[in-house]
Amino acid sequence: MTQDGTPAPAATAPWRPSRTVAVILAGGTGVRLGLGIPKQLVKIAGKPIIEHTLAVFEAAPEIDEIIVLMAAGHVPDAERIVERAGFRKVTTVVEGGDTRNATTRLALDVIGPDDCNILFHDAVRPLVSGRIIRECVNALWTYAAVDVAIPSADTIIQVDADDCITDIPVRSRLRRGQTPQAFRSGTIREAYRRAADDPDFAATDDCGVVLRYLPDTPIKVIDGADENIKVTHPVDVHLADKLFQLAAAKAYRLADHRGYTEELTGRTIVVFGGSYGIGQELTELARGFGARVFPFSRSTTGTHVERPEDVEAALKTAFAATGRVDHVVVTAGVLEKGELAGMDPETIDRVLQVNFLGPVTVARAALPYLRQTRGQLLLYTSSSYTRGRARYALYSATKAALVNLTQALADEWAECGVRVNCVNPERTATPMRTRAFGEEPAHTLLSAETVARASLDVLLSGLTGQVIDVRRSADGADAVEPAAVVPAQAGVERGDQPADQVGAEQYAW
Repeated sequence: MTQDGTPAPAATAPWRPSRTVAVILAGGTGVRLGLGIPKQLVKIAGKPIIEHTLAVFEAAPEIDEIIVLMAAGHVPDAERIVERAGFRKVTTVVEGGDTRNATTRLALDVIGPDDCNILFHDAVRPLVSGRIIRECVNALWTYAAVDVAIPSADTIIQVDADDCITDIPVRSRLRRGQTPQAFRSGTIREAYRRAADDPDFAATDDCGVVLRYLPDTPIKVIDGADENIKVTHPVDVHLADKLFQLAAAKAYRLADHRGYTEELTGRTIVVFGGSYGIGQELTELARGFGARVFPFSRSTTGTHVERPEDVEAALKTAFAATGRVDHVVVTAGVLEKGELAGMDPETIDRVLQVNFLGPVTVARAALPYLRQTRGQLLLYTSSSYTRGRARYALYSATKAALVNLTQALADEWAECGVRVNCVNPERTATPMRTRAFGEEPAHTLLSAETVARASLDVLLSGLTGQVIDVRRSADGADAVEPAAVVPAQAGVERGDQPADQVGAEQYAW
């Protein structure tokens, strides 16, 4: 069907493209973000935005080749990203033009005269899905031009020069355009050829060029997605980061026991804080799937995470036994309740030492081992990292610090292939929580096994620099698969307190 609902005309000859090329348009300068660098180089969820975007097209089986049109002066930056990430489909990185249309013309010159499918995509739409790419390519078998759009949730008004309403179009027929925009190469070339003869030529996107200069060419519209946002303004950075966070917990889930066993057999996991709670559940779960797990804790092995000599001894023990360390997990922590002004210096020091200096100490000691295996460091935060709570000031502050530590280390360690992530579980049923808060309705808590399973999924994923929320499902049921993933919220009632809140002297999750 065409845009007006009429049947699409039959193709005069079967379309036989030689290949499908994705053109990543990364010519923006990021002026509206106000960060001093092109917006496509801003980091979200541990990676530059353009790297996230390229990764989606690299993984799409429908895409044969990727061409990057980069902002002036930043081609080397893009080339380094491509090389570091190992994107094999990227064949060319060149400087883009002064306008979107000029950049498209440059891309067409690079692609050459062959008959092929071409997908133009904004580099700053990093949350495009494989489904959208697939449907665009499939549509090109029938249509010569394809756009991506979503319905408008807002009423659109038309105004005059004095900002007075002149028209209110019917919302049901309006769409909000996204990318990619896909074309048969001959169609987009012909549209730009005709546009070159028009002294008044101006268009904001490539489908607009086809619509104006090839008006008889139907442009098929496929469904986009609300998540496929364009990072343009400062608030978009925060929205995109949260969208990555919401998707992260489902990024890697194997179907059955056999899949986990195949992935984990032969891997070595060191768990600091593995004596009970989430750490113990993770230890038992990973062992059941064939991993070699070494749990250490204050209570069972006398291991203090804030002491470099203890941490180094633990890592050496695991390495001596197996010859490798693939994953290091830090579930150890302490919560002291009370107003900050009333805390004695010893208590303050203990909270800071265990909750923050401990993970820092582990990270420093673990890097040489993880570098050898290109492994992962996994930390734990809580919903209080987004908003400090009264009587939990130090706890909240250290948990926020772990999020920043995760993001910073993911950036620092990207060059050597070591990943760093942080799990943020909802209230979880553990012995420590029971001792701190007494018996609570089971349906209001996650099980420690659920959090452990989600943690294992993160360890097996390719994620880095991300905070992964683990939440109960909407119906309150506790599932072994990652529970519903929702934005972390910092409540003030006891029922909203994080999973790892425990009484004085209570260590680990």
